[in-house]
Amino acid sequence: MTPSGIFPFQTLTADILGERARISPQRIALVSLETSRRFSYAEMNERALQCARMLAVVCRMGVGERVGILSGNRVEFLEVFGAAAKGGTVLVALNKRYTAHELRFILNDAGVKTLFYEGDCAATVAELRGDTSVEHFVALDEPATPGDLSYCAACDSVAEAAWEAPPCGGESLCCLLYTSGTTGKPKGVMIPHRMIASNGYNTAVCWQLRETDVTSVFTPLYHAGGLFAFLVPVWTAGGTIVLHREFQASQVWRTIAAERVTVALGVPTILQMLLDAPEFAHADVARLRWLISGGAPLSGELVEAYQRRGIVLKQGFGMTEVGVNCFTMSEAEAHEKVGSVGKPMLFTQARVVHADGRLALPEEVGELQIRGPHVCQGYWNNESATQQAIDKEGWFHTGDLAQQDADGFFYISGRSKDMYISGGVNVYPAEIEMALLAHPEVKDVAIVGVPDAVWGEVGAAYIVARSPENPPGDLAAFLGARVAKFKIPKTFHFVATLPRTAYGKVMKHALQSPAGPKNAAF
Repeated sequence: MTPSGIFPFQTLTADILGERARISPQRIALVSLETSRRFSYAEMNERALQCARMLAVVCRMGVGERVGILSGNRVEFLEVFGAAAKGGTVLVALNKRYTAHELRFILNDAGVKTLFYEGDCAATVAELRGDTSVEHFVALDEPATPGDLSYCAACDSVAEAAWEAPPCGGESLCCLLYTSGTTGKPKGVMIPHRMIASNGYNTAVCWQLRETDVTSVFTPLYHAGGLFAFLVPVWTAGGTIVLHREFQASQVWRTIAAERVTVALGVPTILQMLLDAPEFAHADVARLRWLISGGAPLSGELVEAYQRRGIVLKQGFGMTEVGVNCFTMSEAEAHEKVGSVGKPMLFTQARVVHADGRLALPEEVGELQIRGPHVCQGYWNNESATQQAIDKEGWFHTGDLAQQDADGFFYISGRSKDMYISGGVNVYPAEIEMALLAHPEVKDVAIVGVPDAVWGEVGAAYIVARSPENPPGDLAAFLGARVAKFKIPKTFHFVATLPRTAYGKVMKHALQSPAGPKNAAF
């Protein structure tokens, strides 16, 4: 029994917005670059409350019922998220880059009853009508079809006294976020209130966020990184979110100067684009304490380029299923331990395990496993996948390969599915990719294992050159001075872009498909 006055993580809810509105109602919670409006915590909280009332009264949504949103970054997205944290509905954030075919599966798998959509998604929504579980279509802009609800009008129609917030517990479901489905149908990650709250508090403390912090959010809100990696933690600390409609490198640098941004998060692809932007050399970064990277391995060359500009660049690690933030490091350690994601955050346990179950020794590569209050409940309607991912002791098996040094710092070696075996020896593409990124004429790279009659598997490198009309020469020779001979890819292919997810991860399964790579810009 929990002693009186002691509250475990299981009692926490995801209503960070409501708590901040109570403590610091007049502080600025959100700056919308799209509308040039500024919202206090009190204003954002009331807008989220009104959305929750509308869902309950107009759409007749009950506790645990699923609400979908198909939209880019906008204020209303955060209102719907806030409503889920208050009213017990479950937010299903949908990737607006998905086709109607992909979305149809997710809507029906989740049993989405109400779907919010913005104007530029109307054509996709038209393909979904009559063939999903959706009962109410709510337009964030002008309704695309007669009979659809107008979000603003529906919210305005509900009186404040018409609804009372139901109680939510730490294990109540708050969000369903679907994985990309690179190896099959997408899986819905069950994210309870406890998971969101613990990640917010832990990140705020371990990353030393402050109420004076200002951050630009330009990654998609429909991705776990957009909502949870930085937005919720910064709100937990009482800071300010500057919301970008989409990523534009020049706009980001202008915003960092104009809004006096102090911290920001991106993926290596975005950080490279920021580095390549003309504003990088002269932008005002006087207030910028640090940047942090996630989503993919970060090359040492990129870290050093930012260091030369006087900007601290850290590397983080997380997954939709575990938080999404799991490690922490100081600014000094970011310099001393380049390539490391740091040490596990408070109340987070991490270990490296061999395939036979043995704990790895320092410097040995194995699977990274994580346990803590920020781990998800499993996968929606998929008990077999849940059991494969979360063992009986509560360890989440990430599928990522990692190693730990003697000082307790963790390093990510890549995905276990990315690893290939050449001549009986394990090869980790991330190591070779980082070596190739050190070449001045290589802009982007991905390496995959392909079948080989002699060696079983060999590496195939897909290269984006900085000057497509003049691609770099003997890359095998360049690698020969940096990695062992067996690690050098047997083939090098020059492509215009690499296929990536909305959050910037390379879709290596597309490179390995018989049809070859399908170029897709970030």
